[in-house]
Amino acid sequence: MYAIHADQATSMSEFKKNPSAALKRAGHKPVAVLNHNKPAFYVIEPDLYEALLEEVADRELYQKVIQ
Repeated sequence: MYAIHADQATSMSEFKKNPSAALKRAGHKPVAVLNHNKPAFYVIEPDLYEALLEEVADRELYQKVIQ
């Protein structure tokens, strides 16, 4: 059993048909794209990706400050 870390999931074949529809259905949340019922990858919007990168950078900076 594989954990799916998204509220929305779609099959690889459905995603290939219309990627933007999968994102639209998810309503700005991550989408897990499944291949043989296993997560192959996750799709997120650019704003969320940027926020994740900022969070990682903030955590790295915090660790440097602590040290």
